Amino acid sequence: MKKVLLLLALLVVVLPVFAQDNRGTGFNFAAGLGTDLLPNPSDATKMESWSKLALQPEFSMGKFGIGLDLMVRFKLATSGTAAFELYEPDWVPQNGQSIFDVYLPKILYIRYGYQWEDPFYIKMGSISDFTLGNGLIVDNYSNMRFLPQRRIFGMQLGIDGSLFGFPYVGLEALTGNVTKLDVIGGRFYVRPLAFFGKGLLGKLQIGAIAAYDRDPYLYVDDATYGTSYESAGSPPSEATYVVGADVTLPVIQSNAFSLTTFVEGAREKNKSMGAITGIRGKVLRIVSYGAQFRYFQEGFIPSYFDANYDLYRADRFVYTETTAAGTDFNPSWLASLGFDLFKSTLSFKATLDAPFGALPSAPGTDNPAEYPHMLGTLSLARGLIPNVGIAARYEKFFLGKKSNNVFSDLADLTDASIGMTVSYKAGSAVVAMDYAYSWNPTKDDFDVVSSLSVGFEL
Repeated sequence: MKKVLLLLALLVVVLPVFAQDNRGTGFNFAAGLGTDLLPNPSDATKMESWSKLALQPEFSMGKFGIGLDLMVRFKLATSGTAAFELYEPDWVPQNGQSIFDVYLPKILYIRYGYQWEDPFYIKMGSISDFTLGNGLIVDNYSNMRFLPQRRIFGMQLGIDGSLFGFPYVGLEALTGNVTKLDVIGGRFYVRPLAFFGKGLLGKLQIGAIAAYDRDPYLYVDDATYGTSYESAGSPPSEATYVVGADVTLPVIQSNAFSLTTFVEGAREKNKSMGAITGIRGKVLRIVSYGAQFRYFQEGFIPSYFDANYDLYRADRFVYTETTAAGTDFNPSWLASLGFDLFKSTLSFKATLDAPFGALPSAPGTDNPAEYPHMLGTLSLARGLIPNVGIAARYEKFFLGKKSNNVFSDLADLTDASIGMTVSYKAGSAVVAMDYAYSWNPTKDDFDVVSSLSVGFEL
């Protein structure tokens, strides 16, 4: 056991020294020791605390960057068992996984270029927020909701025709999981008046959008929903999709003020339809704003592929499979406001959307579009408070469903998703705590994920 502990200590001490020698080449390194709360490999219903050694080297050169997530999670036994036990799901495929499912996520990311800045960009690995069009179908999609238990290797891609001297067309695409290609989305757009150059009409975009999930039960092992792809080894017959189109026009684009107008419509598998029209933009690069008027048919779920899609995909699929499109269309609204202050040291954004009509009568419906919904994010970078960094997120669905009172439900954690990361840095040493608390409708209870680490950043 002493040899094992000595080896871990040497890794934590020696590798940062190596990283420091390469700082001038764009090399960064983070290392840490900590604990994660993880499912028992033999019984996923039981949670256990596992120690971890995390190594995350990153290298960047110009538009190219690569980061690795080399983490070992283990237990040091006190008596009766092996002195050193690795967390097997990190290294051995489980329940129909392939070797690529296990080892590709060791790559934190590979990227070239930057979204919205370069005519060509690609990023593979962890996806935190990806939107197609104006967000009616795919809005801030993330494949990171199972961290730290599981990292998923996805891809996002953008190609603008101006790269080839033909600015009339462009393409955006994503997949949440490269090894399974379960969630796939794309937007193909044209600029029919691009010959006007940088004039107003030359910026007009007309896009076609589609997103497809060939296995809505991928991450569900509950008998309520049937057998998942991971355990069955082949895709099920069920699949879901959303198709749509948009017209987007950047009216004003300047550092002082920007304004983009848009119209977007979509149709889901159950034949329900929805449409949005609105504006978005920034003021002095400090204030971001957005406003939408929305018109949804009964049975339509807006932003079907959102940030929490991997958590709720099975329930959304069951809803669309059992709920046909209604005859009525219901108007609703969305408003967002954000602040980016002190050179992004302090960032805050809040989004609220709700129907114009009254709340549904008890017991209500399973469609989140028929209730108010709120999302708030806060980011406090190190500097505003010396050595302290904070990132927090709170999202609440079905406001008013439980108590018929929106304000009392706002503080009730049912149907909520909460995430927080707090870090403190002293010199090159960093202490960080991650915490996630999400409502799991599959088991009608909460999923709790926590992580504590002590490490180094160079």
